[in-house]
Amino acid sequence: MEPVSMDHVTAFRRFNRYFTRRIGVLDDHYLGQDRPLGEARLLFEIGDGASLRELRSRLGLDAGYLSRMAKALQAQGLARLSAHPRDNRLRMIELTPAGRLEVTEQDRRAGAAAAGLLEGLGEAQRAELTRAMATAQRLLRLAGITVTLVDGAAPDARACLDAYAADIDARFPEGFDKDDLVRPREVSGDAGAFFVAYEEHRPVGCGALRRLEPGVGEIRHVWVHPDARRLGLARRLLDALEQEASARHFTVVRLDTHAALTEAQAMYRACGYTDIPAYDDNVYASHWFEKRLDG
Repeated sequence: MEPVSMDHVTAFRRFNRYFTRRIGVLDDHYLGQDRPLGEARLLFEIGDGASLRELRSRLGLDAGYLSRMAKALQAQGLARLSAHPRDNRLRMIELTPAGRLEVTEQDRRAGAAAAGLLEGLGEAQRAELTRAMATAQRLLRLAGITVTLVDGAAPDARACLDAYAADIDARFPEGFDKDDLVRPREVSGDAGAFFVAYEEHRPVGCGALRRLEPGVGEIRHVWVHPDARRLGLARRLLDALEQEASARHFTVVRLDTHAALTEAQAMYRACGYTDIPAYDDNVYASHWFEKRLDG
């Protein structure tokens, strides 16, 4: 990845300051109700009930801060804290009838506030803004995903491969045999590498690199969870694998793909891969690609 330009940083911070002020985040009485945004958002996220552990992970909050907010909502009669019926280590939180009414009113006010912001725009401008927000959300999601090198035998690595196998088994007319997945020893240590992509601590993608011969690596099993597709994550994974290949002094990387995976073929060509004759006897492959690495 290229270094981040200070112009980009400045523009991002300027937008944050404007947007948070415009939607009332700085007001202790968010949407005119008797609580700040943090408590209002927590009420919304509780929904039909959740554990504090789940909410802490979902919202990225400090455990102590979340506990204080939960107790404040309980003191206001809006939420109820209890132990999990089957695990005393987990604390659960649910909305009271008053809390559910509060969320309904909060939703009404939030909708009215959003409509008020959009009233000053024409229909074409609203559509433009909606598209821009969708693009911003997609790119911010991608920016928040981490791509991490893990051992090929790690539970997250094998879970991703299981999901990959199930995915392509459904897409390939002939199905797919899990025995054809790379072995942990092929993508660990000196033999290769395995990357897992995480979004909010949840595995959402993977990719493998293994050594074919001196100076030549092979990329295998680039996969993205359906929930994380169309973000650009496959290219992020491919870039990480290519960087790892360069670090291992591979001058060439190869890969193959199935005829049904037309989107993968398009991505590889767009990323500088060229079609080559078959270099293996993979029964699932119909297209073979190669890319020479700089340096």
